[in-house]
Amino acid sequence: MRQAGRYLPEYRRLRAKVDFEALTRTPELAAEVTLQPLRRFELDAAILFSDIMTPLQGMGVELEFEPGPVVREPIRTDAQIDALPELVAERDVPFVLQTIRLIRGNVPRGVPLIGFAGGPFTLLCYLVCGRPSKEFAAARSFLYAQPRSAERLLDRLADAMTVYLGAQAAAGAQALMLFESWAGLLAPREFQRFALRAVRRTMAGLRGTGVPLIYYVNQGSALMESVADLDVDVIGVDWRSPLGAVRRVLGAGKAVQGNLDPAALFAPPEELRRQAAAVLDEAGPTPGHIFNLGHGIWPETDPEAVARLVGYVHERTSVASAGGGSGAAP
Repeated sequence: MRQAGRYLPEYRRLRAKVDFEALTRTPELAAEVTLQPLRRFELDAAILFSDIMTPLQGMGVELEFEPGPVVREPIRTDAQIDALPELVAERDVPFVLQTIRLIRGNVPRGVPLIGFAGGPFTLLCYLVCGRPSKEFAAARSFLYAQPRSAERLLDRLADAMTVYLGAQAAAGAQALMLFESWAGLLAPREFQRFALRAVRRTMAGLRGTGVPLIYYVNQGSALMESVADLDVDVIGVDWRSPLGAVRRVLGAGKAVQGNLDPAALFAPPEELRRQAAAVLDEAGPTPGHIFNLGHGIWPETDPEAVARLVGYVHERTSVASAGGGSGAAP
């Protein structure tokens, strides 16, 4: 979960020289940031360094990072929705695809690369509200006040993310993750009608890529029953739900990803070890667990704590994997 970023000294040194937007839009720099954690830690996968708003910029949405995304003209009318052009990845976000190609040619140990995009509802939140928010009140009220318009916008975003992620797979991404930061704000009924409907549309369009599909919804504890039949391979889980309970809801057909609390990386080494063990115990011996944090790593995190965690997970799961058990590093 955001392997690269502000907790790494090498990232901070690079970021001091380059603004965030340039970092995401320059293939050589984005590839470098993606690869930095792989050089430092024995991680089992790389995660593309980009931003969820990048494809929207490619569709002509004007925004600035302050530091979160601020949309100059929030979208709240059918006319604005209809004016959003279709995304053509090679034309609108060619630098993302070039970044993927550079990573694949230089990734250490031949580890796989995970591509990602923001979930349609999460993107709607930023487009309708215009800036980050704790409640995203304007976006949530938009669902109730203008439900048909909301569905119209979500369909447009779902189709764009299908194109975007499909192009990532064609460029070399070996798994695709849809990251839903804000759908956990919704009650199950609204989640199913709006957010999940759009996710189904995107995932259905990606099945032809032939790569594993991952869906993560932050604060999604109350939504696991809703996603149990979603046509994806992996469900990402935040730290608020025990993996054992999630597995019982999802059934044997889906792998799970997660779900150590990012705060646990601030614990003393032995306590961190116990916390990681608890996650692995909850995941159980059934195949299909990707060990990961339950949300993004905090900027203040000590890289040495990450190294200890990765080492412990490999130590613990190297034995389990010989017997078909769980385990990959975060």
